[in-house]
Amino acid sequence: MANTVIIGSQWGDEGKGKIVDMLSSGSDVIVRFQGGNNAGHTIKVNGHQTILHTIPSGILHPGKLCLVGNGVVLDPFVFLQEVDELSAQSVDVSPSRLGISPKTHLILPYHRAIDIARETMKKGKKIGTTGRGIGPCYEDKAARIGLRCGDLRNPDLVRSKIRTALQEKNVLFANLYHCDVMDPDTVADEILGIADRMTPYLRDVSEAIQDAVKSGKIVLWEGAQGVHLDIDHGTYPYVTSSNTVAGYASTGSGIGPDRITRTVGIVKAYTTRVGSGPFPTELEDETGKFLQENGHEFGATTGRPRRCGWLDAVVIRETARLCGLTDIALTKVDVLRGLPTLKICVDYEYKGERIAYPPQGENALADVKPIYEELPGFSEDITGCRAFAALPATVQKYIKRIEALTGVKVSIVSVGADREETIER
Repeated sequence: MANTVIIGSQWGDEGKGKIVDMLSSGSDVIVRFQGGNNAGHTIKVNGHQTILHTIPSGILHPGKLCLVGNGVVLDPFVFLQEVDELSAQSVDVSPSRLGISPKTHLILPYHRAIDIARETMKKGKKIGTTGRGIGPCYEDKAARIGLRCGDLRNPDLVRSKIRTALQEKNVLFANLYHCDVMDPDTVADEILGIADRMTPYLRDVSEAIQDAVKSGKIVLWEGAQGVHLDIDHGTYPYVTSSNTVAGYASTGSGIGPDRITRTVGIVKAYTTRVGSGPFPTELEDETGKFLQENGHEFGATTGRPRRCGWLDAVVIRETARLCGLTDIALTKVDVLRGLPTLKICVDYEYKGERIAYPPQGENALADVKPIYEELPGFSEDITGCRAFAALPATVQKYIKRIEALTGVKVSIVSVGADREETIER
């Protein structure tokens, strides 16, 4: 098995958790390399559902080393809550198999407060943030005033950094957002109160990955959100605050790009999006409601309903170009059961021209018209299929058409929510 990076190929919520969980069985090290607890990976094993927001999905496989890279922003309180919940389920979450880079930046209470205050002020121009403090934490990282996980070993440094950060933020709280200011000592006391639980997890992630690769072990990098929420390449400004493309796996974990030999793009068999932003194939009709209800399209992190629409091959094609996809893992194909006709957006019409890739201007995606191709639907229950040949001919045709439109092989087909309901080609 190759060293593999897994990314979401649409706007997130493609079912990465299940595929990461599945591929973790053949991997030795699983690394989370970007994002924060604004992402939720849902894993269903033997009917039991687990939702992870920070800890890599491979934690459910005994004996695997799970690492949180420097490209992540980590809410330590959410992390410890997950540790406690998993421990209560008899999952080993000891530092011997779970590590955090000392360079990982910490989400603090003032990051969450700023996130919520800003979104509240925007009224009709909301980005759709989850309010978890992700963006403000990345801002502090870029401004070089962020608190990193390794700083928890030095209480004086923690207090100094928090005092510096709140000098500016308290002015914003008082004069712009008109909310309560925060006391630096109170915030510092709160974070230092859990330092003794966090510091045992500190580990040189870059070194751990390098050692694993040198010894012939298999590494799996786990992304969050989707490529079209990338801060540079997504539908800006309706994006997340980190780079979600496959190339960031190297930067966000401290390892050379030559160590990654396979890139799997997770593609939902239709398209969904949470929050604001352009969505060319969105369906605001009965078919859209069917997909939402049949696919249980509600956010694992926020519970917000997801907007639903037909599969957009233009979006996937762009992901393949940006990330160098070697494979597609197609998820939630079973959700399409019962629709008499399936549609795929094969190209866009933009300013009178037919285009094969998204236009690059800000919010230009809101001005495209999808060009659809229709395929026959299916009514058979496919959740019991374990081979591609066992799928109905109409489903096979749908999958082959996706391959032709994107130029990428569909090597994994998910036909149900459970770990076992999967076809590997």
